[in-house]
Amino acid sequence: MARPDASMSLLTNVMDHSLDDGYAEAAARKRTEGTGGMPRTARAKLLLAAGLVLAALVVTVGAVQARVAAPVVAKEREELIDRIDRETEAADRLESTVDKLRDDVSTRQQEALRQSGGGRRADLVGILAGAVEVHGPGVKLVVNDAKEATSGDGGGPRETAGFSDTGRVRDRDMQRVVNGLWASGAEAVSINGQRLTALSAIRAAGEAILVDNKPLVPPYTVLAVGEGKNLSTRFQDSADGLYLNALQENYGIRTAISVVDDVRLPAAPSVIVRTAQPRTEKDAS
Repeated sequence: MARPDASMSLLTNVMDHSLDDGYAEAAARKRTEGTGGMPRTARAKLLLAAGLVLAALVVTVGAVQARVAAPVVAKEREELIDRIDRETEAADRLESTVDKLRDDVSTRQQEALRQSGGGRRADLVGILAGAVEVHGPGVKLVVNDAKEATSGDGGGPRETAGFSDTGRVRDRDMQRVVNGLWASGAEAVSINGQRLTALSAIRAAGEAILVDNKPLVPPYTVLAVGEGKNLSTRFQDSADGLYLNALQENYGIRTAISVVDDVRLPAAPSVIVRTAQPRTEKDAS
């Protein structure tokens, strides 16, 4: 009669002989030669004991140093956090002071404009200087990089090499747009919410376009206060408007212009006076 476990001979053999025959022979040979197991000579035992003591000493010293240094590190970390908090609060106070001073300067500038000319002349000077907010009919012009430049090799318009023939808007393109609007009769202009004045500069820094040292991000939204439809027509028929149209046709730069009933532009952040002269009684009369 066959054994019940006859069909599991392989599993039975593995259970009965868990140690491989080769390992068993090697262990037996080491026992015969006396090279296996614990050290047998006094010198070997001393070396093993010394090694264990040294390892224990290293671990103990490391643990003690970590325990001693932990409070020092925690204290330094707390001091650094406190210093960061204090400097942050100081920076916030300085920023608040700067904002108050900027508002005070703006108020004084507007007051000086009213006192110097009075009436409509003062309002006109304030508008042209960018010192006051302005609103009225005008145009909205949106200029954006070409779709190919926007998708780009790396997914962004600023990740392709150089400006030339890449379908990206350049600083001189925006210069021509703004100058064309001024020449077409615009009374006030802003780019991406930043008011332009007679001292504003549009420049390139690396691969970014700056307006008064502040970087712009496409799309570039240009708002201009003027005679609305007439301003739009004059600009599109001007040399700068035709230049913008050529950019669209040749490089795929996207543009869109529309007439807006009420365009609102903020005052310039700060109006710098380059030269000034004291007012005399003769000038006042």
